[in-house]
Amino acid sequence: MGLWKRVIEGVDELAGVAFFEGFSAQERSRVIELSTELDIEPGTVLIDQGDTGLDCFVVLDGTAAVYIGSEYVNSAGKGSVVGEMALVDHRPRSASVIAETQMKVLRFDARRFKTLLSEMPKAEERIMAMLTARLRSNS
Repeated sequence: MGLWKRVIEGVDELAGVAFFEGFSAQERSRVIELSTELDIEPGTVLIDQGDTGLDCFVVLDGTAAVYIGSEYVNSAGKGSVVGEMALVDHRPRSASVIAETQMKVLRFDARRFKTLLSEMPKAEERIMAMLTARLRSNS
């Protein structure tokens, strides 16, 4: 019986994404194993405020607008992570995120996101730093 080696594409591409800065090639390969790469059309709702959080996204390319209610509050571009807060605090989505341009994202379902954080301290540190910065900016 032969062994199949999964061919990892995009490992080098992830090196240029701020969220994955400092990750080894092996860690970036694991990120790819844990995620699903998606191409998103402009106008697509990635996250709908009030919904249960089942996944989060790391933006590899493109831009999305973040809304609370009907009020624009921010943009999410390359290297941004969106949707992680609902996975961390297990509460409904606090904002909507809508693709403004063609986007390329990595999607993590809740289980794989938890695996990512438990296996990679750098990822956990960055998520916690992002959440802390958001809380401070909203205070």
